[in-house]
Amino acid sequence: MKKILSLFAGFLILVLCSGSLAADETVDVLTIADSTGDWGFPSPYGHYSRGPGYVRMSLIFDTLVWKDQNGYVPALAESWQMDGDAYVFNLRKNATWQDGEPFTAKDVVFTVNYIKEHPYQWVNSEPIKNAEALDDYTVKLNLNRSYAPFLDMVAGTLPILPEHIYKDVSDPAQFQDDKALIGTGPYRLLDYDKAQGTYLYEAYDGYYLGAPKVKQLKYVKVSSEMSAAALEKGDADAASVPAEVAESLKKKGFKVLKGTRDGITKIMVNHKKEPFSDVRLRQAIYYAIDRRSLVDTALRGYGIIASPGLFAPDSEWCNPDVEEYAYDPSKAGGLLGDMGYARDGQYFSKNGQPLELEMLVTSTSERAGELIKQHLEQAGFKVTLRSVDAKTLDSLVGEWDFDLALNSHGGMGGDPEILNRIIGEGYTFNSARYTADPELNDLLSEEVSEMDPAKRKELVDEVQEVYAQDLPALPLYYSDSYWASVGKVDMYYTKQGIANGIPIAQNKLSFVR
Repeated sequence: MKKILSLFAGFLILVLCSGSLAADETVDVLTIADSTGDWGFPSPYGHYSRGPGYVRMSLIFDTLVWKDQNGYVPALAESWQMDGDAYVFNLRKNATWQDGEPFTAKDVVFTVNYIKEHPYQWVNSEPIKNAEALDDYTVKLNLNRSYAPFLDMVAGTLPILPEHIYKDVSDPAQFQDDKALIGTGPYRLLDYDKAQGTYLYEAYDGYYLGAPKVKQLKYVKVSSEMSAAALEKGDADAASVPAEVAESLKKKGFKVLKGTRDGITKIMVNHKKEPFSDVRLRQAIYYAIDRRSLVDTALRGYGIIASPGLFAPDSEWCNPDVEEYAYDPSKAGGLLGDMGYARDGQYFSKNGQPLELEMLVTSTSERAGELIKQHLEQAGFKVTLRSVDAKTLDSLVGEWDFDLALNSHGGMGGDPEILNRIIGEGYTFNSARYTADPELNDLLSEEVSEMDPAKRKELVDEVQEVYAQDLPALPLYYSDSYWASVGKVDMYYTKQGIANGIPIAQNKLSFVR
């Protein structure tokens, strides 16, 4: 009997994983497992400022331009063209808001004006001079200057708001009633349970690309360790899975995708305070960490060492000539000596005070944190690990209430404007918010304004060289990522990431057609 049941279970998995839908087939419910669960209220101003929060919002709200697995595709704009330092968008005439109101150019103009008054965390409005409606279905966005990443960073990321609803909203972050979730996107929210970390969406059959083929989309909270089991038991149809189980799932008939290396792990450094404001200390910490050992041990070999210039070595944007900072505790000791520290027994100290560092970690990064602590203590640093939840870590980093923090984020496979967002001031907890080096700041401004691809690459190379010397944050590694599903729909990793570079295999177009 056990053998029969085992054979039946294997047959069932093969049936479930036998392939994607035909063009005219639909899915009643698609369940996606997520290890965190709650990513905030899925309105443009209510979602949590990481990729999964944006993805949940994007199911309801559309942008002018979108991307699929091959690159840019029309969204609310059927077509677009450059006109000097401006973009003209020809809008769809059949798009409606989910309350039945027509979508027009006035909504686009309103949205641009609104984010200037109420900054939106994912889009920098500064490059936009103004927006003007040329007619009901043509809008022109005039820029203050040339801005190379405009399609990715603005047109492909900015959710368009309904003027008839948001015009009376003075505090969009607190606007969380049903009207806050009226978009032009393919889905409407049926239920959101913050405590349970669950979301339930239903298809908007009036969507301009046609009624979505997935009729209900459900997100449930499942730990990373249990994601494979959830798939095999039928509790989930798709999930991000640990690298160690990817091959096993593939052999069992599940569709498994290996992601591009868009997600970086780095050590954030509080360079605003002593002694971390001294570049020699940051360099010493970097020399004292064996990044190869981290990849081999913490990641079990499923990843690669990050370049000190931030991009992965296999990225087209990586500058291979930056300083490598190969593991060398003796160099770390020499730099600390230059700063006036001397080894007093196990640890370096100055004026009788040991060099103490506290590093924030989360439950998912504790393993890597313990290894980093070992490396640093062997080199003479006294290190304390403090484990907090992910949102607390982000908050402490954002408030500059930390020494070191182990941080991971995506976006590195998108436009190189990501360098501005993870180095420059005025951005989120994922950014070093570093302004101490005028040369670096100038290079960042120049690279996003350069429209010639070859010249822009040269500037991006220079940014990496200067960054690798200053090290306002310490790049560690890129982990391999895997997505597994039963194959109900054709899910994929978006070319250069969803919106401004989100490396998640949940592009809403997978659920639409």
